[in-house]
Amino acid sequence: MRFTLRQLSYFIAAGETLSVTKAAEQVNISQPSISAAISHLETELNVQLFIRHHAQGLSLTPAGMRLLRAAKESLRAAAGLYEVASDLNDRVSGSIKVGTFFTFAPLIAPELWAGFSRRYQDVQMTMTEGGEAELIESLRLARIDLALTYNLNMPPDVTFIELAQLRSYALVGAEHRFAGRGSIRLAELLDDPFILIDLPLTRDYFLGLFRQIGGVPHIVMETSSTASLRSYVAAGIGYGLMTARPVNQIAENGLPLVYLPLEDVSTPISFGIACLSEIRRSRVVEAFIAHCQEVIRDGSFPGMLPLDTPAVPAAEVLRTS
Repeated sequence: MRFTLRQLSYFIAAGETLSVTKAAEQVNISQPSISAAISHLETELNVQLFIRHHAQGLSLTPAGMRLLRAAKESLRAAAGLYEVASDLNDRVSGSIKVGTFFTFAPLIAPELWAGFSRRYQDVQMTMTEGGEAELIESLRLARIDLALTYNLNMPPDVTFIELAQLRSYALVGAEHRFAGRGSIRLAELLDDPFILIDLPLTRDYFLGLFRQIGGVPHIVMETSSTASLRSYVAAGIGYGLMTARPVNQIAENGLPLVYLPLEDVSTPISFGIACLSEIRRSRVVEAFIAHCQEVIRDGSFPGMLPLDTPAVPAAEVLRTS
């Protein structure tokens, strides 16, 4: 064999991104190195792997598509050597790529990464962020080993391991007329302006809560950014719905927020780990799953207030902000 695993990894990056520039950025190497690896593989294997489009990137040939799948299997097999070594010396080592649903990433990713790295110092860990559909696609393309996400319309080729059930909260500004309450019925907010999180599956989940009570929200704005949602709500533009109640109840614009548990809707959302069903989970992946099961559970979530913590009164939020 006159090519290396590193050259295969460069080819995989180019095959996934369909761009020499993006592939170079992904693996942190120069563009000529990517191009040289591709050319070497094409010469060595005597096949054309890509069609080059001037100023428009690359597209895989049928042979390139087949080699991309085979190359990923080869890298998985090579990674299995670390598993053998780990079994022999009773150490967890190797690499793991974790995907995180981006609305939760600021809350859970730093603590999970830091805690797992302290526990298993021989593991090389990387994290990426994305929406639900992006994470599933990344699993299928072997860009990540597992994903931390919601269990919303999970496809049949994915196994979901539940970590916690999350409840929904109405998010209001500290000056809102209901801010002093300990909880609220969603029906009481129907006439208020509503700011909707516009993410494919999350959107459907929150609109489903309104269908539960037979109501229709008065939507004045849609945003895909939870940071924007928090700031608009804190400024008094409207109210929002979230399943995360962060310890920090100050919006990005410096204004205070109040999270009110909903009394009249009872559909919790399941949060956990998604893995491809057909892929054998490595020892490193199993260790990370076990770590998550210790850190994340019902009522206890990194970066969030415990489930039984009462809503902070508006006066206290204002006083401490």
